[in-house]
Parts: sequence; C-alpha cells; structure tokens
Amino acid sequence: MISRIFLLLILGAVSLLAAAAIEGEAMQRELNLSAIVMFVIFVGATLVITYWAAKRTKSAKDFYTAGGGITGFQNGMAIAGDYMSAASFLGISGLVYLNGYDGLIYSIGFLVGWPIILFMIAEPLRNLGKYTFADVASYRLRQTPIRILAASGSIATVVLYLIAQMVGSGKLIQLLFGLEYEVAVIIVGILMMLYVTFGGMLATTWVQIIKAFLLLSGATFMAVAVMAHYSFDFGQLFAHATELKGVEIMSPGGLISDPVSAISLAVALIFGVAGLPHILMRFFTVSDAKEARKSVFYATGFIGYFYILTFIIGFGAIVMIFKNPEYLDVAKQAIDGGYPIFGGNNMAAIHLSHAVGGDFFLGFISAVAFATILAVVSGLTLAGASAISHDLYASVIKKGKVDSITEMKVSKAATVVLGVVAIIMGILFEQQNIAFVVGLAFAIAASANFPILFLSMYWRGLTTRGAVIGGGLGLATAVILVILGPIVWVDILENETAIFPYKYPALFSIIVAFIATYIFSVTDNSEGAKDEAEAFEAQYIRAQTGIGAEGATEH
Repeated sequence: MISRIFLLLILGAVSLLAAAAIEGEAMQRELNLSAIVMFVIFVGATLVITYWAAKRTKSAKDFYTAGGGITGFQNGMAIAGDYMSAASFLGISGLVYLNGYDGLIYSIGFLVGWPIILFMIAEPLRNLGKYTFADVASYRLRQTPIRILAASGSIATVVLYLIAQMVGSGKLIQLLFGLEYEVAVIIVGILMMLYVTFGGMLATTWVQIIKAFLLLSGATFMAVAVMAHYSFDFGQLFAHATELKGVEIMSPGGLISDPVSAISLAVALIFGVAGLPHILMRFFTVSDAKEARKSVFYATGFIGYFYILTFIIGFGAIVMIFKNPEYLDVAKQAIDGGYPIFGGNNMAAIHLSHAVGGDFFLGFISAVAFATILAVVSGLTLAGASAISHDLYASVIKKGKVDSITEMKVSKAATVVLGVVAIIMGILFEQQNIAFVVGLAFAIAASANFPILFLSMYWRGLTTRGAVIGGGLGLATAVILVILGPIVWVDILENETAIFPYKYPALFSIIVAFIATYIFSVTDNSEGAKDEAEAFEAQYIRAQTGIGAEGATEH
C-alpha cells in the first residue's frame, strides 16, 4: 500500500509538472508561475492526506463513511465543501456576469432545498441507513428492485454532476497552463481516479473541509475588494454595471424567459438537493441523528454566506473585466460582437481574482478552484462507486454475501469506469455553462431519488411495485426530456429544433414520478404490499427516535 501511495505522489507531481512545461500555442497566454506552484503544493498536500487516510481505511465502513467518526461541525463544513462546487464558484459567477440579476435564481435556488433536508430528511436518513440512501429506501421494501432503481438514479445524477466538474477543471487548466481543453480534461480525470481510488471517505472529508475554508476565505476577499472600490455601496456597484452592460442586466428574463421554465428550474433546485447521492451519503459519516442535524445547520450557514458572495463576485466581474480589455477574448469579440471572456464565461471569477489581487491571488484562487473540483469529484465518484459496489454488486448480485475487501475492490474499479465516462462527457459538454449542467443533475435527483426516499420514510402506502414503476418513470422521463430538450437535441446533437421545448424537465418528471408511484402503490393488493405496510410503523418509530439505529440495516 505504501509503495502505491508513493507511486500516486510521483504520478500526480509528474502530471502537473508536465502540464506546466507545455506552452499552448492556441491560447497564447503566459503561464502563471504562482498558480502552478500553488497547484503543486495543493496536490502534494492532498496526497499526504490521502496517504494518512489510506493507513486508517481498513474496512468498507471506513471507506464509505470514515468509520462514522466525523463531528457535526466537521461534517457541516465538509458538506459545504462538497456542495460549493465548480458550478457554484465558477458557473454561478459566470451566469451573473452574463445575465446579471437572473444569475441570482441559481444562487438562491441552490440554497432553498436545505430546510427540507434539515427538517424532514437528515434525522430519519441517519437512523435508518448505513452507506447509501438505497439502504433507507429498501428498509421495508424488497431489496433487489429498489436498490437497482436507487443505484440507477444515483449513477445518472453523479455522471451529470461530474460533467460540470470536468468542464470547470478543463477550462481552468487550459487557461493557466495553455493546454488544449481535451488534454486538460484527461489529465484532471486521471488525477481524479488516482485520488479517489486511494482516499476513501476520510481523505475526501478532510480535503472538503480544507477546501471549504480556503474557498470561503478567497471569495470573501474578492467580494470585499470589489465593494471597497464602491465604498461598500451596492447601489454604486449596480449602477456602474448597468452603465457597462445595460439596464436589462437588473431585470429578470435574460436567463429564463417563460413561467414554465422558471417553475421547473425551481422545482429541480428545491427538491433536487434532497436527492443528491453524494450529499445524502455524508449523513452516514456522523455518529447519530443529532450530529446529522448539526451538520445541516452548519452547512446551510456556510452555503448561504457563500452564495451571497457569488452574486457580488459576478457583478464585480462585470465592472472589473470591462475596465480591463486584456481579459476579453478579442478574436471572438470581433467575430460575434459580444463580450466573451478569455477561457469562457465560466472563468469570470478567475479573471476577477487577477484584477483585484494580481498574479499571486490569481494563483491562490486558481488552486482553490482546483481544490474545489477535486473535493467535489471525490465525493461524487465515491457516491457513484458505492451505488455500484454496495447497492448493485454486494446487495443485488451477491445478496449480501460478500466480504468488505472484495466490495472495496469493486468500488475502486467502478471509480475508474466513472472517471473514463466523466472525461468523455466533459469533452462533449465543453461549451455548456457548468451551472446549467448541474441544474440537469438536480432535475434527475428531484425526479428519481427524492420521491422514493421521501415516500419510503413518510407514506405507509408505498409498495415496492409503486416505488419501482414511479421512480423508474421519473428517471426515464427526466433523462428523455433532457435528451429531447434544447441543450442536448440542438446544441450537442446539432438538430434544428428541440422536440421538448423546455430546458428544465423537473416540473414534468417529478409529477410523473409522484403520480405513478401513488397509482401503482394503491392498486397493489399483493401479500407483499400488505407486509410492507405493516412494517411501516416499526420503521417510522426507528426513523424518528433512533431506537435500534446502531448497526442500521443489520436486519
């Protein structure tokens, strides 16, 4: 194990140093040496954490949940680190830069789902589950079909979320090292696979905690630096921004122009967060339900503060970047008459960091952004790999008759597969705003994962047949509508018009999921359905009181 960790260290260092040594002729930008140095320092630090965690990861419980020994405050900070992704930091600030006021929809939308988790999800989840939310959904329902459904929803969500992280990381490395985008994505994907294979949940948790602290510190400095230019008067900031880009940036409609899309996006963001597998998995890392509630309380505070900062950063990018033409891509500007940023609008926060703090702060923020991506990717791949190894392999294929060492080996193999998929999809989705791609992941989570998890906890009438058909239809509807919608059907597949006219499918797919689940549950008169209803009372008592929660799912 030790030799493999040192090999990992060497591979990571060589990858970054090789990247730093290549000058991209297509980009024609000078390499930022401070950024490269901080990149190498951060990668080295995270590898040390991985080495430390690897020595303490001896069982499946250690690998998936860090042994359940994380405190509420630590887990809250780690959840914030997991949730404040590249889509949040780079994508939302880019949306605000492009659309002004409408970017606030994402800032607020990503936050409002947390009260649902605090009051309705966190405590029952911790009391009933063990490694994944499928443990909860299958508590009184039949294991095989429910775990297959839950794993499918988890994998679909994870893949979409991974796309956003790969696009953000590829653009970041491309900007700083002058590499071709495809090469940058491949390098990041390889590093990602190496980290997660050796790290487990303990390393992932501490990388997320450190990254959250660094990101909050850097974003605070950027927001304060922007406001200091305007004597901390928001009115002056917005007035200057409207002078540069027009008064329309302070009006709604630039991003979402019709009520159906607005409601659909809101539904996805509110209920999607309660169905994200990498977030739900974090509640199994604490010792009990009380610590799980604390986790949500602290996470909500950190996340809410951060999203306020992203709005300031987005408007700061408008006023700072327009004052400094060096940040604009002059070649593209001459072609389309617009104001695209060098490296794409996802790089607005990166350019702002250089404008307010020079090369050194650019290096710091770039390293933090890279840390953000690695932390989130680690949590995502761990959640996706656990769905494959724990839910599908161990519980469905092996019927629970598998040792933890074999299960961990399957999880690591699944990590490699997910890494390859993430690289391919990251290249295909290069031109998409990463906050939007995450919105699609939220739609899948809201349609396939949340309805089944929520109803399994609170509705006696839920049956296996209803859950499988309803959740399956919700997942299929969301995926099909995403494919037939404007982003994939027109932008990716290059068809002229979209079959499904709306970008956001959650409003339709979540309704399909709930209605189908209800209909196929209440019409299920089988003996198994009666037994599942009778088991609800015992499950509900355990979910609300925690009685018997030690060794959950050992039943």
